[in-house]
Amino acid sequence: MKPSSQTAVPCLLMRGGTSKGPFYKASDLPTDIKLRDKVLLAAMGSPDKRQIDGLGGAHPLTSKVGIVSRSTVPGVALDFLFAQLQPNNDTVDTTPNCGNMLAAVVPFALETGMLQAQGDQTTFRVLTLNTNMQCDITVDTKGGMVQYEGNARIDGAPGTSAPVVINFLDTAGSVCSGLLPTGKVRDTLTVTGQGFSPFTLDVTCIDNGMPLVMFKASDVGRTGYESVADLNTDSELKTKIEALRLQVSLLMGLGDVSQKNYPKMTLIAPPQNGGALTTRSFIPHVCHDAIGVLAAVTVGTACVLEGSVCDGVAVMPTGAAKNVSVEHPTGEFSVALQTEPAPNLPGGQNVTQAALLRTARLLMRGEAMVPASLWSGPSA
Repeated sequence: MKPSSQTAVPCLLMRGGTSKGPFYKASDLPTDIKLRDKVLLAAMGSPDKRQIDGLGGAHPLTSKVGIVSRSTVPGVALDFLFAQLQPNNDTVDTTPNCGNMLAAVVPFALETGMLQAQGDQTTFRVLTLNTNMQCDITVDTKGGMVQYEGNARIDGAPGTSAPVVINFLDTAGSVCSGLLPTGKVRDTLTVTGQGFSPFTLDVTCIDNGMPLVMFKASDVGRTGYESVADLNTDSELKTKIEALRLQVSLLMGLGDVSQKNYPKMTLIAPPQNGGALTTRSFIPHVCHDAIGVLAAVTVGTACVLEGSVCDGVAVMPTGAAKNVSVEHPTGEFSVALQTEPAPNLPGGQNVTQAALLRTARLLMRGEAMVPASLWSGPSA
């Protein structure tokens, strides 16, 4: 084989929620993890801030990869491995979940013949390998095929599409040791670092699908209503947030996270548009144009816990079934939570169910090309 030839790797380019990236069958990628990661980096064009030599979209939300296989776990149809890449570096992080890309898993499996439609609606159970989390995903399949056109709308994605309903079965402690990894619903920290004076603030460290550090925007001298562009150029704020992230991660049992994409840092403020509260999320160094699926679930969970930093900020409905509208820079994200009193637990509530609505779309089918000198294919 000539040195200039390339290896073709079958894939579908898909939008899942407010993210997008190529989806692969696990059998079409190298089994060796280090080699697999090199193939993914080459396919996406990382590291390069423009990702000009690959499929990446020069942003963390468009530098994501989905890897899907049939599951051997009883009652589970599919295994899903999410990989977060970055434009500027050569890391492939398979530690966290991504609820947005998760929305495209069942459509991918149906499009590639891994599974067959079950009627007008199709539901399959999916295991996210990153955190051993299971969920039931329902998609529209009228006519025996995935339907992408519909009336469902999600902020952060243009237009309307067919709904994808994700019912999470067990999300608490997805990466951390539990829902509240510090054992408290609220911690008070004094943050130190170079370039700023020490400051003290209250945080809620929580993981109900995504590890988050939540704190009031006012505690870092901001309103929480700033634009994404303004926050991304606010070097003073970003320096403080990163110092806080590195410090609090030790309390969360996450160790040194300087090279990790978690925990996400979430500024909160009172709602502006009829929701429960306003958020600005850093993922972790870039302000999110919206908010991640599992981050929204985690924010909603914090809102129902007594004594969290959301107390006195969030405007919450009453009753055990709560529809929590999480406002973000481009709209809102609604999470349906079912709760029950738990006097013996920090926060006094147990979240028994979390469901949400996403959309997805197949954008392109074909092959990602990588240098054959890197990998010559599964049969080689």
